[in-house]
Amino acid sequence: MKATFLGHSAIVLQEGESVLAIDPWLQGNPSCPEAWTNPTKIDVIVLTHGHGDHASDAVRVQKLTGATLVATWELGAIMVQEGVPEDKVIQMNKGGTVEVGPFKITLTHAMHSNSYDSPTRGTLYAGEAAGVVVRTASGTAYHAGDTALFSDMKLIGDRYKPDVAFLPVGDWFTMGSEEAADAAKLIHPKTVVPIHFKTFPILTQSVETLEQGLEGTGIGVHELHPGDSFEFGG
Repeated sequence: MKATFLGHSAIVLQEGESVLAIDPWLQGNPSCPEAWTNPTKIDVIVLTHGHGDHASDAVRVQKLTGATLVATWELGAIMVQEGVPEDKVIQMNKGGTVEVGPFKITLTHAMHSNSYDSPTRGTLYAGEAAGVVVRTASGTAYHAGDTALFSDMKLIGDRYKPDVAFLPVGDWFTMGSEEAADAAKLIHPKTVVPIHFKTFPILTQSVETLEQGLEGTGIGVHELHPGDSFEFGG
């Protein structure tokens, strides 16, 4: 499987010709490469939660691409109300798994707040925030979404054994680098890719503390710059 980082928490996963985007905040994201602002090929969109730096561009991206959108029950309902065709939305919840094309998508727990800022209806309650595990024939990725450190991350690691974990390290709104190192030790992926940092001055600007915290663990840290890609899995 191939992963591409589009800045902040936006990750694109590609399996063969199929493309899945997690939290595709593209337009308005100061870190998103210009070439990705108006994508034409995304088959699946998965949203971890409704905050503007994750879901505010989802309706536009879905209309551009015709993608199937996967989200928790409450956020999925909001997406329909905001203009995504109902037959293009899969509403699910944490602990459940759905299959779309080559992607097996499971929502996991995350510790974070959740709302959606509608342009016409104001701030709406959007259920609970989630993380997501994406499995294909060639690899497994865990995107933690926005979250604090929690001990049940060990269960996620034990159950799904991700090749790569995309973990927020920015602090202030999510885990910082020290907590992310502890999270990685619980999950024990082969590689950690830091996300949700550098986008704004308020967020952590370096992953040095994360790298120091994982020395000697056998867990690699792969810092991606927006637009960078790498392959993982078998």
